[in-house]
Amino acid sequence: MTSLRARIAASYALLIIIIIALGAIGIDVAFRSLLIEQAKAGVTATYNDIARTTASSNVLGFYDPTNILDVLANKEQLDHWASATQYVQVDSMSGNPLGKSSNMGDLHLDSLPKGQNDDRFVFERALDGSPLLVLDRIVYQNGKPIAVAHVAERLDIIDLEVRRARTILTGAAIAAMLAVVVASIFISGSAIDPIKRLTAAMEDIGSERLERRLRWRRTDELGKLAATFDAMLDRLQEAFARERQFISDASHELKTPLTVINANAQLIRRWGDRDPAIRSESLDAIADESRRLAEMVNGMLTLAKADSGDQIPKEPLAIEALVVDVVAHAYERARHKGIDLRAEFRGDRSLVLGDAALLRQLVTNLIDNALKFTERGEVVVAVTRGDGSVRIEVRDTGIGIAPEHADRLFDRFFRGDASHSRAVEGTGLGLAIVRSIARIHGGTVSAWPRPEGGSVFAVDLPGVRAQSKVTLTENQ
Repeated sequence: MTSLRARIAASYALLIIIIIALGAIGIDVAFRSLLIEQAKAGVTATYNDIARTTASSNVLGFYDPTNILDVLANKEQLDHWASATQYVQVDSMSGNPLGKSSNMGDLHLDSLPKGQNDDRFVFERALDGSPLLVLDRIVYQNGKPIAVAHVAERLDIIDLEVRRARTILTGAAIAAMLAVVVASIFISGSAIDPIKRLTAAMEDIGSERLERRLRWRRTDELGKLAATFDAMLDRLQEAFARERQFISDASHELKTPLTVINANAQLIRRWGDRDPAIRSESLDAIADESRRLAEMVNGMLTLAKADSGDQIPKEPLAIEALVVDVVAHAYERARHKGIDLRAEFRGDRSLVLGDAALLRQLVTNLIDNALKFTERGEVVVAVTRGDGSVRIEVRDTGIGIAPEHADRLFDRFFRGDASHSRAVEGTGLGLAIVRSIARIHGGTVSAWPRPEGGSVFAVDLPGVRAQSKVTLTENQ
């Protein structure tokens, strides 16, 4: 049974059918028990009439047990106590029959075994095979046993009522089971049909139709599933758009240096032997564009490595030592431009859990970006330890950030103002690499302009508590 609808319908129907069957059996047993209890109450009431007659005889002065036995053995009296469904028989204490009701015919009820004084209910059979419920109870006079009364109730009437009730109950149970089967099919269909429509809608959405949405307005679990699917499509469409933009931007960025390399190669081929100056300039251009291509490819590889962050081993790192190392390597380039590059630290020693090479790349890219767009003034790298986090800020006094570009600074190949992008070297991947590295370390990036001029780029990373058992990796 491969259909989910069939499995749900069958399981639900089977469960309800079992419950109905058990309920029917319970009702049947309870109904029969109730009728048996009524029969016991009936024979007990008849015996109580016999006992009251004995008590009345005592009040009237019949103190002779023989007279009382004559009363108990009187057929008219026995027939008075008996009924259409009840038999009455009275035996002496020795087990000899004293009398029985007329409707008993040749039927004889067994006496109590000798020495047994307790009352009892027993089941016997009439001559025609009908079941009987028999109450054997001793009759007392002045506290002394004088006789044994046997009161029997025919159970064939009860069996007939039970069979009638069982027939009605069986018919009702079968009808209920059929109704349950039909209801199970309907209910399972109601539950599965939305899933079928959801599946059909999902199959209809492909990579070229990511703009489609289910937009179900249900408030149940299926509505939540549809909403989650729509949200997933939103993320998927956004990711596809980013990838398409990345491919487009990468093609554009790679095309320019390749065109330059090809053009200069043609110049060398045509004029290189005749004009040494053209050959030298063309070789320099090829070298520069090859270096730019290498930087761009390395940036893409770094992004690919950062995007697969789960595969990157991480260890506790002292971020101050790493920042000091990167600042030392960039110090000469900053001094050559007349820029004051320095590091500042606030708070206790800061630890982060991460990859040393990637975090070094993150800090390097932030410093390179600041130095590219700063002509004079200062670049400050500040490390601050907060409550459970570490912030790395790079503040510069450069050209600043245009408000309309603040949200796109960390996109791949985004270069900001075209006039500045032409004047400043770079691949347009530096800040995108910063964001990817921060993201795989559980951090975030942000940027904003400084009121006094320049800009601030900040990276917030989760901090790690320093413990005596932790080995710190210091990059000095």
